[in-house]
Amino acid sequence: MRLSLQCHPLTPASVVDEISLTYEWKSHGTLCLRYHAEGLLHDLDLPGGAAAKRTDGLWKTTCFELFLQESSANRYCEFNFSPSSLWAAYQFSDYRNGMKNLQLPKAPEIHLDFSDSHAAIEVTLALPDILGSPSLKASFSAVIAEKNGVKSYWALSHPPGKPDFHHGDCFTHQLKAAGNL
Repeated sequence: MRLSLQCHPLTPASVVDEISLTYEWKSHGTLCLRYHAEGLLHDLDLPGGAAAKRTDGLWKTTCFELFLQESSANRYCEFNFSPSSLWAAYQFSDYRNGMKNLQLPKAPEIHLDFSDSHAAIEVTLALPDILGSPSLKASFSAVIAEKNGVKSYWALSHPPGKPDFHHGDCFTHQLKAAGNL
């Protein structure tokens, strides 16, 4: 399935023309994501390569994100994936409340494919058992940082006002849980 992310109207992008996303289940509980950005990317601020490890603050530069929420619950999870291969995973008890590190069965595998006209990040993510609901609401998003310090915020859907990927209006995609494969 191919989805298109929309740039937030208050944060216009000058180096990225479009961002698409595809995903599929690799096996029970393992989700494969591919975020693909098109444009003239010579001014894109991409973090340098690093050893894969959990790191906070990835949203401060170019970062791709996934939010998952059980359809009948307030709690949700946030996953951040950097092109550098750094990552983060958090659990929230409610909208921006009760944040704590989310333990994953194993670290996400992150690979970058980059040229002057595209940047693609492929992620293999083993989901924790906490996300075992038969129906998950998903929000896919991206923070795009330019070398001049400008940032644009991309998501499937945006709430009114400033960019806020945690807002319930962003959880617009129904994702079959791994248990339903």
